[in-house]
Amino acid sequence: MRILILCTGNSCRSQMAEGFLRSFDPSLEVFSAGTKAAARVHPKAVQVMAEKGIDLSGHSPKTVEQFLDQSFDYVITVCGNAKETCPVFLGAVKQRLHIGFDDPAEATGTEEEVLAVFRRVRDEIDVRFAQFLREGR
Repeated sequence: MRILILCTGNSCRSQMAEGFLRSFDPSLEVFSAGTKAAARVHPKAVQVMAEKGIDLSGHSPKTVEQFLDQSFDYVITVCGNAKETCPVFLGAVKQRLHIGFDDPAEATGTEEEVLAVFRRVRDEIDVRFAQFLREGR
């Protein structure tokens, strides 16, 4: 099964979802991309995923344009902006889904308060994508 996870920057939510899906089932072909790819994966996303034993340190944001001619079983948007601006794919897309999450990169406050938001969103992604695999395919 080929899955593409989309968000705006491909620096937090889509990277975490990709990491979880790969850890749940290594046979899946999982990719993530952004409609406006950031320069790097957010360091706090790398940090909170490492707490779950998933290494994102070698990941880098990718732009959705490099995937437009490919076929996917699922294209899943994880933010409202990506859902609204999702491009047309030239390859076959069997199913489009939206599973939205807050953007932890917008969190403000102390270091611990910001980390708490990253952890909450990480845990929500974990639960929702585990549910997707159980029920969605």
